[in-house]
Amino acid sequence: MESSVSANVQVVGVGMIPFGKPGRTDSYDVMGEQAARAALQDAGIAYELVQQTYVSYVYGDSTCGQAAIYGLGQTGIPVINVNNNCASGSTALWLARQAVAGGAAECVIALGFEQMQAGALKGNWDDRPRAMARGIETMKGIHGLQDSAPMAAQLFGGGGQAYMDKYGITNEAFAKIAVKSRRHAANNPYAVFRDPITEEQVLASPHQYGPLTRLMCCPPTCGAAAVIIASEDFARRHGLRTDVRIKAQAMTTDFSSTFDTGDMMRVIGYDMTKDAARQVFEAAGVGPEDIPVVELHDCFTSNEFITYEALRLTPEGTAEKFVMDGDNTYGGRVVVNPSGGLMSKGHPLGATGLAQCTELVWQLRGEAEARQVDGARLALQHNLGLGGAAVVTLYEKVK
Repeated sequence: MESSVSANVQVVGVGMIPFGKPGRTDSYDVMGEQAARAALQDAGIAYELVQQTYVSYVYGDSTCGQAAIYGLGQTGIPVINVNNNCASGSTALWLARQAVAGGAAECVIALGFEQMQAGALKGNWDDRPRAMARGIETMKGIHGLQDSAPMAAQLFGGGGQAYMDKYGITNEAFAKIAVKSRRHAANNPYAVFRDPITEEQVLASPHQYGPLTRLMCCPPTCGAAAVIIASEDFARRHGLRTDVRIKAQAMTTDFSSTFDTGDMMRVIGYDMTKDAARQVFEAAGVGPEDIPVVELHDCFTSNEFITYEALRLTPEGTAEKFVMDGDNTYGGRVVVNPSGGLMSKGHPLGATGLAQCTELVWQLRGEAEARQVDGARLALQHNLGLGGAAVVTLYEKVK
């Protein structure tokens, strides 16, 4: 199904809490309630007006969503729990938008949270097939499997190495992205890592896999974010703001090319991202050259680098020049991850997509303070989960 323009879908409230390291935050239910309350307060409505709830997380029991949202009250409305790996938050947003655009509800909240454990990502089950088995087996056939390296680093490091081999570049641009992320995060009070780093520090940090060092990898993070979606009619009846809307949105899953082309860039979602972006640009009637600010899924600097081209922010084969020229930051062509992104703001899996939305809504409202991209009227979001799912969303400031 192609993306469609959603002119009647307004983002009426956003909220998030400061992200933190594992073991240093409240439990998921407390974080979730706090983020939801922040979004309700931002919207200026009571929870009793919300008609549906979509709650996203990756590591948790099956009704964790109820455990978090019940802190706001027990009103009997549907609560749908969403797990789509690292794209869980934007999947909840996609479902909320669909409910409103299709007329099933007028006011919906999407809430995401994650209470993570320290260390590399790992599965909880060893007595059944792995959900990502096909991607891992494909990777194994391309460049093998190392027991000593984190699986996610092997996947995204392999994608970065494939790009380097294809275009004959070094990983210097990957290091520059990490430095840029910290520089942006310094102005974000919600970010985990706000201290500056240098390219030399990035390159000298412990090696993970392929071109990746530790400072090119996002950290495990705890946190929560929430977004309230409403129809334009509902917003006007209740005196809510109608200055930011979802102009277009698309969600894709893996194509056969993910697994049968022997290309690690495709294994980590290049084609999913590229097609979702194509749908959004075509539906909205705009192009990547019209976008001044982007929040994209930089779980590893190699993925941010590759995603520049998948989103068509720069032509294929030119991402290195794009980075070296500073076209990915303030004063360049487009500001990418003004929040600091997953690399520096943090990556609480179920909350990430909704935190991206929150940042971009603040940007379009002119409320991003020291991170503000002047005059932004369009904003693009990209959220990726291997296994796989990609969601691309275009927001518009309404005149």
